[in-house]
Amino acid sequence: MEQFISYYRVSTSRQGSSGLGLEGQKSAVLSYLNNRPLLAEFTDVETGKNDNRPQLLKAIDLAKQSNSILVIAKLDRLSRNLTFISTLMDAKIKFLCCDMPDANELTIHIFAALAQWERVRIADRTRTALQALKARGKKLGKPENFTEEVRKMGPVRLKQIAAENPNNQKSKKVINLLNRNGRNLREIAIELNEAGFRTSRGNQFGPEQVRRLISA
Repeated sequence: MEQFISYYRVSTSRQGSSGLGLEGQKSAVLSYLNNRPLLAEFTDVETGKNDNRPQLLKAIDLAKQSNSILVIAKLDRLSRNLTFISTLMDAKIKFLCCDMPDANELTIHIFAALAQWERVRIADRTRTALQALKARGKKLGKPENFTEEVRKMGPVRLKQIAAENPNNQKSKKVINLLNRNGRNLREIAIELNEAGFRTSRGNQFGPEQVRRLISA
């Protein structure tokens, strides 16, 4: 008998704590399963553009180990990254979307491309709106809170986040080894990409990303 693992994602901590969005996803999944075995449930409170989500990675690992089907309410709850979804399909990770359970490989690729396109459009609309506000003389944020101490904390916090990122931690070990062996930045970037390593944002490495990790 087929086994299922459910995965849910909400974009904000408010949605996660209130159940908004999450409740609807669970309802869609349970309705589709109709009492069929649900081995485990995983939930992330994270943006769809970040594919390095701890609960998603656990769900994928368990699906592989147990030969289960990863079930999600909608495709964009899994990812808004076409490459990531294509990688899952190439790796033969079985998953289905409750809103289109009979979708074939071509259909999923089309919808994944649309989800990625929408993600870019949302970012563009946000950027345009902020620029329009600035042009009208609106001050964004609260300037009275932006003290000298806060300014100094910014770079420190960014470095801390970068250092704690799991992708960066794994990559840096390899980078240090290759660097000691005399490889230049470009050669190290090529080696990392060919080995499947990715940056903290899930992108391929370039010389500049390698340099930053060496100096971090």
